[in-house]
Parts: sequence; C-alpha cells; structure tokens
Amino acid sequence: MVNFKKRPDAAINASSMADIAFLLFIFFLVTTTVLQDKGIAVLLPPLGDNMLMGEVKSRNLLSVFVNADHQLLVEGKQIPITRLKAVAKAFISNPEKREDLAVAPDKAVICLHHDRGTEYDTYLQVYNELKAAYSELWNELSLSWYGKPYHEEMPLAERKAIRAEIPFVISEAEPTDYASVQ
Repeated sequence: MVNFKKRPDAAINASSMADIAFLLFIFFLVTTTVLQDKGIAVLLPPLGDNMLMGEVKSRNLLSVFVNADHQLLVEGKQIPITRLKAVAKAFISNPEKREDLAVAPDKAVICLHHDRGTEYDTYLQVYNELKAAYSELWNELSLSWYGKPYHEEMPLAERKAIRAEIPFVISEAEPTDYASVQ
C-alpha cells in the first residue's frame, strides 16, 4: 500500500477578512450620501382641550388656493405667485385702513388651501412667499421700533414683542380633490 502523508487542513485567516469587511463598511458609510427630506419646519401649537376656536371675521381672512394646474387663486382671483408676497403684506398690514383688508395685523389670518394634485414644489413656492411677507413685515416693524433688522439673534423680548404685534397665522385646510369633482 501507498503511504500517504496526511496534510494539515487548509485554513483561511478570517481576521484579515473581517478587517477588509470593516474597511469596506466604513468606505460605504463615508461615500454614501444620505437623502434629506425637504420640507417646511413649522412649530405646531400643542394639542389640547383648552384651545379656543374663535370666529374669524371674513374681513380678517385671506383665502389662498393652489390648484393642480399650478394656478394661484387669492380671494377667487388668479394672480402670479410672484405677486403673492405683496398681496399678503398689504392684507396683513392694511396701511390705508381699507374695509376689505384685515382690521389689524394681529387679527389677520391667511387660509391656505391646496388640491391633492398640487405639486410639492408649487406648494413650497406659495408657502415661501407667505413666509417672506411676514418676514418683511417683522423686519419693517423691527427697524421702526428698534432701529435694527429683525433676525433670530435679537433678544427674545424684542422678538416676542414683534411677533405679538404681527403673529404668524397661516391656517392650512385639508387638501381637496377638485380635479375629480369636475
């Protein structure tokens, strides 16, 4: 009989393989981009039983509607999105004391309606114009009261006083499906 020498079993060095796997994992984490959701940062009021749902006079309510065809309707009239900021500022501040605009800035409510088919980008453009209108009004008031522009680094008491005079009030209604009704 032939005498065969028994060879030792082949072993794979797993420690170096674990090192390589760890390095690949680190490389993947470093090179991968994490998708960030774009959205609107809004502080919602706390949900409670003591919330007062008062009546809002129609004079103090500005109705803004965005439909699925990217059309902006303010009080039933179609306007371009670029004009919304000026319309909102005039409604909120009512410098000429017109009867068809808000009584006072602290009484003004902007009601934003949109269709389910409205693209998110269009909705964001409209929301940004409304936010810009409030920002400009806060800035103008800050310049007249304190002689400096409104910004987040202002003392809290000054910011609260400005926000009390011109509160940021946008009421968002549930999306509607006007396209299916027609």
